[in-house]
Amino acid sequence: MSDNCIFCKIVSGTVPSTKIYEDNDVIAFNDIRPSASVHFLIVPKLHIDSLASCENEHQALLGKMLLLAPKLAKQQGLAGFKTLINTGVEGGQEVFHIHVHVMGGGDKSRNN
Repeated sequence: MSDNCIFCKIVSGTVPSTKIYEDNDVIAFNDIRPSASVHFLIVPKLHIDSLASCENEHQALLGKMLLLAPKLAKQQGLAGFKTLINTGVEGGQEVFHIHVHVMGGGDKSRNN
């Protein structure tokens, strides 16, 4: 856990979220700034800064996150979806705790 990390605070329950899934290893919750009708994040409970920080020991956790994406997408009513992992400042990463964006159901900006 990192004291300054918003996702670590969500994992610990000190910051609220709209949780859609949780187990011993990961938590999934709705994005607070969705860019699609359905937009949620899959976040490991273990603090890892980014995909670039991952090591061989994280392989099972990464696989679990990716295999969870289609299951949760289906539960959220998505027939199709896209995933995104931003890595580093130049890759658009804003929160430095690895996470997978899962998005679908249409572009939020086109629905306004």
